[in-house]
Amino acid sequence: MEDLYDLHIHTTFSDGDMSPTQVVEAACELGLAGIAIADHDEVAGVDEAVEAGKLCGLRVIPAAEFSTYDGKADIHILGYLLDTRSEKLLEHLTKFRNARRERGIKMVELLRGMGVEIDVDSVLEIAGDGAVGRPHIAQALLRNGVIDNYEEAFRKYIGFHSPAYVQKYHLRPSEAFDIIREAGGVAVLAHPGTLRRDDLIPGFVAAGMRGIEVHHPKHDRHAVDHYKQMAEKLGLVATGGSDSHGGKDGTLLLGSCTVGASVIEDLERARSY
Repeated sequence: MEDLYDLHIHTTFSDGDMSPTQVVEAACELGLAGIAIADHDEVAGVDEAVEAGKLCGLRVIPAAEFSTYDGKADIHILGYLLDTRSEKLLEHLTKFRNARRERGIKMVELLRGMGVEIDVDSVLEIAGDGAVGRPHIAQALLRNGVIDNYEEAFRKYIGFHSPAYVQKYHLRPSEAFDIIREAGGVAVLAHPGTLRRDDLIPGFVAAGMRGIEVHHPKHDRHAVDHYKQMAEKLGLVATGGSDSHGGKDGTLLLGSCTVGASVIEDLERARSY
């Protein structure tokens, strides 16, 4: 059987609910050959995963998912094969982590101003080692009985255009491409089917993007075929992954979207493009 890789997984170092070690153990049980830890704007969980992977022969590819913004489009860029000790990369991630913390505090203040029962300390406790994000605020609201489920938190309080929403700090896509390239990595557009801005892709390629995430749980067969053809036409690496955040929603996506070993070889070739 072909070696399979899940190249899009989040851990407790961003908004996942499984530690890097737990992710690796679950991936080993599923028989995967390798995974990519791709936390949001964070690489702190990679070393733990690499060490855990050595114990069961699982390859762990260092990665991160960068939040960028272009006009009104919220664009996520995956960086693969990163040097997680790159000074520019770590400088950016520290800046981003601090901005996320400040954003979380502002959102909590807005919620408290609305009379909602929540405090900053509980959100920071839930976030733990990870960069503070809206899922941590949603979890605090759920813990306090303010909401019945995560969807309600985003719909009623912290979703885009909701009363306690605060715009997050963003890079421009071109800035993310530069950071990824300088860290020795390969830039890939995450889940383009949810972005629905194919018109931006040629410009991203010209700016240094080298791949598209073709296989993703939110891509139906039509989307997979469409982006596979686009990858072939533009000479891009066609990647894929589950975008797993753990099992907090009752489903473990880990291993549900995979690619073969040839994709890893394609990423390695694109690295020196």
